[in-house]
Amino acid sequence: MLLVVGMICLVPSGCVRRRMTLRTNPPGAVAFVDDQRIGVTPVSTRFTYYGTRKIQLFKDGFEPLTVKQRFSVPWYEYPPLDFIAENLWPREIRDERVVDFEMVPQQIVPNEELLGRAEALRGNTQAGHVTPLWTPPGQPLPATQLQRPVNQLPPPNGTR
Repeated sequence: MLLVVGMICLVPSGCVRRRMTLRTNPPGAVAFVDDQRIGVTPVSTRFTYYGTRKIQLFKDGFEPLTVKQRFSVPWYEYPPLDFIAENLWPREIRDERVVDFEMVPQQIVPNEELLGRAEALRGNTQAGHVTPLWTPPGQPLPATQLQRPVNQLPPPNGTR
């Protein structure tokens, strides 16, 4: 019995190495996975669990990119096969995931358009309209009428 236990201890145990690589076009974006900075693309990092990851990419001159990336579970990670792959399989299993992203150049808004949008926002606010926080560049600012004008809001609590 001791001989069998000794032989099992001498046999190299299994191991699964999980690694994700993030690549961007163009390279050089700062990458965050689940709000943890992992480096500048192209970059690789280890991971333990499969599922959906929040990936954020930032690069000067390009629009920030936030993606929910799903990493599916391979067949050998389902019970009871996961126990065999992690502990008993005589060789290392490598699970390498490569994700490519295309960065979009940041749009530069001309000063005239920016000033026009600011004036429209000021006019809408003075007229008692609510304006959304963001609209796509080049789109007119939609205004939604309040249910009652700003000057007819109820008094603060405790006063009449």
